[in-house]
Amino acid sequence: MLVDSERIAAPILAQLLTGLGLPTTATDVDRDFKGRSWDDGLGVIRARRGGAEPWPELRERYRARLFAAFDAELQPISGVAAALAALDAAGLPRCVASSGDHERIRRGLRAAGLLDRFPDEAIFSVEDVAHGKPAPDLFLHAAARMGFEPATTVVVEDSPAGVQAGVAAGMRVLGYAGSAGGPELRAAGATAIFGEMAALPGLLGVSASREKA
Repeated sequence: MLVDSERIAAPILAQLLTGLGLPTTATDVDRDFKGRSWDDGLGVIRARRGGAEPWPELRERYRARLFAAFDAELQPISGVAAALAALDAAGLPRCVASSGDHERIRRGLRAAGLLDRFPDEAIFSVEDVAHGKPAPDLFLHAAARMGFEPATTVVVEDSPAGVQAGVAAGMRVLGYAGSAGGPELRAAGATAIFGEMAALPGLLGVSASREKA
């Protein structure tokens, strides 16, 4: 959990779906799409339309608005820079394993000023595996490529689907609740819930960095 992209993405997708004749709120998007792949989201849309295929222009229009909003307003989660610095100082390897495609991941990290924190070989996408979250495939793939056994790794997740994926992969899962969502993350299997990134280093057994967010 590095950037709060869902805060930006949910209203955009809700507005597009509503404009195309499928009334949707940002809360609906959070419930049905958060932490899942675009293809999974299309399945939700298809079901809501009685099996009809989603509009062919939806993805292009969504991404155009989303990436413009990323460039204009996406910020890193408060405290994440200091948390990453603490992990670096402790020599703890880390990676990104996201339900987004590679372009979306990199556009988001770049807009938030975090892309240089993660080399290409430490960025993993749902495009790399057969099944997205809540299946464990993505996390198992990332662990294998990073050279670690799943049981020795920790997942930081902010969505129930992501927590479920981490649990299914046999990993310890920490739930980042931010302003809300703690009960849902705990119910999905997170072993600890935290709301401030300043707490992350301590949960991983390392000292916090002095670097500012």
